[in-house]
Amino acid sequence: MTPAPVIIAIDGRSGAGKTTLAIELAARLRTHRKVALFHLEDIYPGWNGLAAGVERYVSTVLAPLRRAEPATWISWDWEKHYDGDARVTLPAEIVIVEGVGAAAAAARPMLDAVIWADSPEDERRARALERDGQTYEPYWDQWAAQEAELLDSDDVRSHADVRVLNRADDTAPADVLQALTYLPGLATVLVPELSSRRGLRLQSERIEARPDAADLFESLFGTSANAVWLDSSLVPPAPQGRHSGPDRDAAVAAERSRFSILADDGGTFGQSVRHRSGTNRITAGCATADVPGPFFRWLETVWGRKAVRGPEGYSCDFTLGWLGYLGYELKRETGGSDVPADTPDAALIFAGRAVVLDHAEGTAWLLALDAPDAADWLASARTAVATASGHGTGTAPGTGANRAPEAGGSPAVVPFPAPEFTSRDTEDSYKRKIADAQKEITDGNSYEVCLTTSLTAEVPADGLEPWPTYLALRTRNPAPFASYLRFSGLTVASTSPERFLRIASDGGMRAEPIKGTRGRAADPETDAELRHDLATSLKDRAENIMIVDLLRNDLSHFAEPGSVTVSRLCEIESYATVHQLVSTIDAQLLPGSPRAEAVAACFPAGSMTGAPKISTMAILDRLEDGPRGVYSGAIGYFSLNGATDLAVAIRTLVIQTGDENRAAGGPTATLSLGVGGAITADSVPQEEYEEIRTKAFGVLSALGSEFPARTDT
Repeated sequence: MTPAPVIIAIDGRSGAGKTTLAIELAARLRTHRKVALFHLEDIYPGWNGLAAGVERYVSTVLAPLRRAEPATWISWDWEKHYDGDARVTLPAEIVIVEGVGAAAAAARPMLDAVIWADSPEDERRARALERDGQTYEPYWDQWAAQEAELLDSDDVRSHADVRVLNRADDTAPADVLQALTYLPGLATVLVPELSSRRGLRLQSERIEARPDAADLFESLFGTSANAVWLDSSLVPPAPQGRHSGPDRDAAVAAERSRFSILADDGGTFGQSVRHRSGTNRITAGCATADVPGPFFRWLETVWGRKAVRGPEGYSCDFTLGWLGYLGYELKRETGGSDVPADTPDAALIFAGRAVVLDHAEGTAWLLALDAPDAADWLASARTAVATASGHGTGTAPGTGANRAPEAGGSPAVVPFPAPEFTSRDTEDSYKRKIADAQKEITDGNSYEVCLTTSLTAEVPADGLEPWPTYLALRTRNPAPFASYLRFSGLTVASTSPERFLRIASDGGMRAEPIKGTRGRAADPETDAELRHDLATSLKDRAENIMIVDLLRNDLSHFAEPGSVTVSRLCEIESYATVHQLVSTIDAQLLPGSPRAEAVAACFPAGSMTGAPKISTMAILDRLEDGPRGVYSGAIGYFSLNGATDLAVAIRTLVIQTGDENRAAGGPTATLSLGVGGAITADSVPQEEYEEIRTKAFGVLSALGSEFPARTDT
């Protein structure tokens, strides 16, 4: 018995390049299997026959092919304007059908994948008339009206699995084929393409240099719509020994801050994904695929296998792969409820090329997956590293035209009017929520509740530039897990000091929760007193230990029995604006465990929920009156060698570009900053409120902004 073919429909308006796309896609697929092509223009009964042609196609072509039977159909003779001869289309492993109506409602139940091709109207008309000349021109408006009528009653585009902006630049076939590999229904037939996606080779170069990371990022990726800089902006001095105390603290800080990663989604392998409420939208060049399903399940299909090894002498665990953020609302997949957010629940780019800076060794590593464009990119990256290192330019690094001015005199280092923030909660309402959280604790529903709120501001878009804003933040508040993420109209500028989870390529796991905060003081004596107060606080120590216990349990789900240990407990770490109480939990991943599921078992970070996690997340949903978005999620990478390193998204400013300024009629930018603190039975409401003000200070002071007024007046 002949197996039923996989049927792929390419639909779209006339002139969108469907025929060329179908022919070129078929040619690529024929490398490994038999492919049949069917063009709907061969069956439309005349210039008024779009609807009738779709009916003929469904009944006489698609239905028998779906049953793995030959399709016998009557062609249309466009010269005689009458039925032509009978033709036969044989079933093959893959059948591609293309034309207006190829994915009409009556056809879709019999299709395995739908591709919608689109292009600007002027390009469509020019392309169609160039192909068919004077034959088509008298009927263009007549046919376009039929297309409009068909699409008004049946929005085919909204049902497409893959959408492609099909310009006449020969990029569409490769991008569409890459997007098709993500569709679960095509996984079996596209095994060769999936295998080639996993059989990647890495090219690398090591350069002895200490380039200015900001200049380098701006040079290489300043014009990229999607780009990521995982920026270890806090680079401590190297430890002098192996003993405990300051040397040990320096060693821990040096490990966290050793590498910076700069990348975009350009080049042959560049891709991006955004997840919202159960749908993964993957973009590869000009093609976009919608893949329904949980994010972590999708992540497991593209990450977790050791596909690439690092070059000799390379100490970083990032060997190219996915970079970006996971938003807090992904908790819907890990025991939390579904709360929609304004920002994507996850946003990642796939980097097939990147620069990794090793701050300890003073080297820049250029990494690129083997591809036709790799050599050119490596050459441009080599030049950019030399320029950002001050070699041959006559200028020192860090003098770029867009560099934010250094702090001096004024606490703000951003050259624009300070945004005025408002808070989701006034002082009184936040304190009421603290009381409600303590009641939940008294009732036995939680031990600790990480209560958060959100500060927002709206400013004219031309009054705030995300890039100098981030440079100001890292100048004001350097951090080991700082990061700058740009996803078109969404920018994430983070100065996080907290690691959420690391899984090394060899399976070593580490979490480093922060619980317990004090502000810094300019006076050394006062500052030392604040540090001592945190170190001796029984309440802060209890908060930290509760989260350590929670994370020990999270890690144990996929850890080798007996491997979970606490190597540091409640130790003080000091940053530019705060002292923090930090612990370290280590474990070893059980061999063969699904790595994405191991991440999901720990998500979201227990330091941002409280304990026990699931019941406390439900309490937080009731108390907080809104989504957290990026805040409280995670920022970092998922490497092609199976490693991941993720920071908790705290001290994080999220910048969204709006469509309209409600006040002035122009474009706007919306800023949001999440802050929060752990509430326990013995929390003092006033102290908890002052703590969120302290945590917000590092970001707000860099913007020249104040914490919002304490009351509604």
